[in-house]
Amino acid sequence: MLQGADPALATPLDLIRHAGPETKVVLAIMAILSLVSWYLIISKSWQQRKVRSQKKRFFWELERSDGLAEAYHAAMKLPPSPYTRVLREGVAFYTNLRPGGLKPADGEHLPISHTQLEALRAILGKEIAEERERAAHHIPWLATIGSVSPFLGLLGTVLGIMNSFLGIASSGAGNITAVAPGVAEALVATATGLAVAIPAVFAYNHFANGIAILEGELEGLGDELIGWMAREGML
Repeated sequence: MLQGADPALATPLDLIRHAGPETKVVLAIMAILSLVSWYLIISKSWQQRKVRSQKKRFFWELERSDGLAEAYHAAMKLPPSPYTRVLREGVAFYTNLRPGGLKPADGEHLPISHTQLEALRAILGKEIAEERERAAHHIPWLATIGSVSPFLGLLGTVLGIMNSFLGIASSGAGNITAVAPGVAEALVATATGLAVAIPAVFAYNHFANGIAILEGELEGLGDELIGWMAREGML
């Protein structure tokens, strides 16, 4: 740890290079957390963008279909998505109860009972919950990184300042030029912790909002499926 002014310490990068071992360990941990955070941010951004694109195509197919059978077969030709999986689970449950249910041989549907309708709602709810869990996979790590990083930065700052003052005490130099480099070096850890935490917290809130929107859309799709079945005499 430096105890006096050093003209070589002109930038934060210089401070990091000349930091004490405790501060460097903390900075290394935060560098790893930053890499993990940005990997999750990029991958989840791509995933949510893909789901939004799939949603547009899925609902476009539903809107241009004349009946549930036509909508189902058109949707099943699309790439797998949360929307196609929810629709498939609901239709599969009905066709298990009423084989050939979407297009019965006599042209008339046999309605399902109230108990079976509640079971259908449970099946749809279970699939929606699974889609939510799939979309939220690894996102809590962003919240953890966002909450832990500032404290790690503070820990690095405290350790760095302690080391700086111990060096001052052993050398006997107590002027500002002796204190300033060590304090500045220690504060780099706090700044680094904030730099890691801010994007992680922002991204977590953004993704959590996207997941809530997806869950609402899937619940709406489940209600629309039941309404469609009711209009076609399946309930």
